[in-house]
Amino acid sequence: MKVSDILRVKGNTLYTVTPDETIAVALSVMAEKDIGSLVVMELGDLVGMLTFREVIQAMVRNGGSIGSMLVRSAMDDHPLTCTLETDMDEVRRMMLDRHARYMPVMDRRMLMGVISFYDVAKAVVDAQNFENKMLKAYIRDWPDEDTRPAA
Repeated sequence: MKVSDILRVKGNTLYTVTPDETIAVALSVMAEKDIGSLVVMELGDLVGMLTFREVIQAMVRNGGSIGSMLVRSAMDDHPLTCTLETDMDEVRRMMLDRHARYMPVMDRRMLMGVISFYDVAKAVVDAQNFENKMLKAYIRDWPDEDTRPAA
């Protein structure tokens, strides 16, 4: 299974913010859209990723307040990325190694979507459920000893 398979099912709705927006504005978008991350774009290029993890870390550094802090001061400016052709097993390994919950999907320099650890887990569970269903159907249709042709 490839990343493109997940995006085909999930869709590729994107929510972005610029690095010069305030964290308060970014949090408002995240809360309104019920999402855990925003891709940070500047002049058409991916320049970072903002998740609740980065926001919490920025708040701790700032004494528990976000004040007028900018996204630039909190974002991950070297986010983990993948391509449409990246294999799901590789994505799982990458996300686990970096403790990444969100990963932008790139096609060269073009942002194609974002996948979450939830999306990856759901794709794995759906694939396993399908395989289980097929195996059970195969076993159910297995010929009885009495109906097998004699050798």
